[in-house]
Amino acid sequence: MSEKNALKQEYILQDEAALRALFPPTHAAAAAAKCLDHLDSYAQDFIARAPFLCIGTQAQDGTADVSPRGDPCGFVKVLDDRTILIPDRPGNNRLDTLVNIVTQPSVGVLFMVPGFDETLLINGTAQVTNDPQVLALMEVQGRLPKVAIVVTVQEMYLHCAKAFRRAKLWDPEARQDRSVMPSLSKMILDQTTGAPKDPVEMAEIDADLEERYKASMY
Repeated sequence: MSEKNALKQEYILQDEAALRALFPPTHAAAAAAKCLDHLDSYAQDFIARAPFLCIGTQAQDGTADVSPRGDPCGFVKVLDDRTILIPDRPGNNRLDTLVNIVTQPSVGVLFMVPGFDETLLINGTAQVTNDPQVLALMEVQGRLPKVAIVVTVQEMYLHCAKAFRRAKLWDPEARQDRSVMPSLSKMILDQTTGAPKDPVEMAEIDADLEERYKASMY
């Protein structure tokens, strides 16, 4: 970071008291009422409608990770009002989320529903299972996930719409043309071994990725 852009250390907040001094106090009654230790009927309906979530985990050394998960609506199964199941579909096999869970089980899960500006957050603990009876609940196109994530709910609440409305996330007029940035294949190759200069060769690599998407979605 250049001297011009260097952060001034005197403005770095070092403790909770200094942070809270900048904000008006929250309404204790409303904050307490908002948080539940279980999934009520609204939460279960929200989860059933959500085709997408992000799950946050932490490695034993404190390294943080957030992973997106998506599937048709209803892919997350509600076992009871304190337990949900998230299938682990084929990915890049880094296994960051799964490894983090088996070493440090605390997780945060944020559910999103297209068209809803509100989101639902679950904080809790997680385990990884390969129980055949559990995996059978998550079969898609005749294929089962290798494992599933079992989340035990400790805290659940609904987030207000401000963030999504500021972002205009679902507004069709806010959509950006994907072509303003290179393809995923080109960006990764540029970041690693270098992308081919020949546009025809690059187009073949992009087409191969699309075919692999189709073949390995489940």
